[in-house]
Amino acid sequence: MTASLDRPGPATGEHGILAPASRLDRWLLAVLVVLLVASAARYVDRHGLGATGVAILLGALVLGLAYATRGLLAGRAWWPTVWVIGMVLLWAALTAVAPSFAWCAVPVAFAVLRVLPFGWAVGVVVAMTVLLTAAWQRITTGFDPVQVAGPLAVALVTVLAYRALDRESRARQELLDRLLLAQDELAREQHRTGALAERTRLSREIHDSVGQGLSSIHLLLQAADQDWEVRPERARQHVLGAAATARDGLEEVRRVVRDLAPSDLSDGDALADALRRVAGQAGPAMDVEVRVDGTPVPVPPERAAALVRSARGALANVREHARARRVVVTLTYHPDEVVLDVRDDGRGFEPTRTRPSGSRGRGLAGIRDRATLLGGAADVESAPGDGTTVSVRFPLGGGAA
Repeated sequence: MTASLDRPGPATGEHGILAPASRLDRWLLAVLVVLLVASAARYVDRHGLGATGVAILLGALVLGLAYATRGLLAGRAWWPTVWVIGMVLLWAALTAVAPSFAWCAVPVAFAVLRVLPFGWAVGVVVAMTVLLTAAWQRITTGFDPVQVAGPLAVALVTVLAYRALDRESRARQELLDRLLLAQDELAREQHRTGALAERTRLSREIHDSVGQGLSSIHLLLQAADQDWEVRPERARQHVLGAAATARDGLEEVRRVVRDLAPSDLSDGDALADALRRVAGQAGPAMDVEVRVDGTPVPVPPERAAALVRSARGALANVREHARARRVVVTLTYHPDEVVLDVRDDGRGFEPTRTRPSGSRGRGLAGIRDRATLLGGAADVESAPGDGTTVSVRFPLGGGAA
């Protein structure tokens, strides 16, 4: 109903309460043709085919063709108004000569309602009703009030009914417009939210990959500089470690850019080896031990990468804040989950006061966010003077949340 009663734009020149309705247009044309044929046949049967009869037949033919050609010039703003005025005048001429054509007022009135603005449409329909009533009174003997009240009542009910339909159509169209506007706003908000989430993810990945790698390189090169004169062999080992860390960092950057998980973590042994490499890059002043408990099993690549990056981030926090002498990284395979624990013997802190580590990165908050994003969880256990344990767990099996 709403689609058939939508009002076209000003370019079409149609402003009526029924414009446009293609199916209704075809049905009205069919009804008009039937009425024209019946009225013309009735006139010829009763009055013969004289000069007036031929004119009536031609007028009926022109009226039918005119109704059928309305859509040919729909792109011109002036055409619908001219068309409907011509229709009304031609119908009025036929009705004045042959009152039986008064029945054709119904499809013609529908055309008026479809094209003209409501006030003008009502005026034209009233004039048509008056003409129709006068034509029928001309061929009847005496005054029949039904022939006056009937057409007036039908015209009034028709106009009011379609006026109500027009208002309902407008209300529905307004609701649809509001809904489309709300959907557009929702899509834009989802786009903004997705962009912020992606920026947060990239910030976290860069912090726990590139940032921590550069920090390790800096520490290794500092240690090499200190040992350069007195322990050249040890300084060489530091330089080699920095070079290896730089290579790993370059590969990590490429993986982050491609948004791919490291391909070498698809099996359990590879994950443990990656953790050992991370431990070796933690810095020369920190003793890091890597333990593996349970039977290694394949871990989904994105979760395996998250474990490696969480270990790198946790070790960076230990190096910068804990003042620890020893750190144990434990990878534990349970039947239904894999757990990473990073335990240090540093000074500890109050977990309720944790916050992202200032301008240097996201720290523990980044570890928690990453774990939650991939369907896992991260916990921090610590107390002042009692060291810290960072635990990250992921369920085995299934994709990322």
